[in-house]
Amino acid sequence: KEQAEKISTSCFEINSSQMQNAAVVFIWAAVPYRTEWRAGPYAYKFIAIDAGHICQNLYLAAEAIQAGVCAVAAYEQQAVDNLINVSGKDEFAVYLATVGKIA
Repeated sequence: KEQAEKISTSCFEINSSQMQNAAVVFIWAAVPYRTEWRAGPYAYKFIAIDAGHICQNLYLAAEAIQAGVCAVAAYEQQAVDNLINVSGKDEFAVYLATVGKIA
């Protein structure tokens, strides 16, 4: 419950109740260096695309168990980075998703 409240306050108000009521919240983080060495200036584009692909797989898996998913990109960057204990520079949150029972 405490973590749900912390996540909820890290997101913009439009997502707040969904964050608090989710069965689980996924937070994906990236370490840019791992992509920069091969992708150069396109690293951040690839990170975003990969996060989208991963989240799409979550949608597909949730569908199989009749659960719902909502991807969230509207969040306070520094607050979420602090919540998952990453630097915000060498590693940072890139995407969130809630999973829960379909209403």
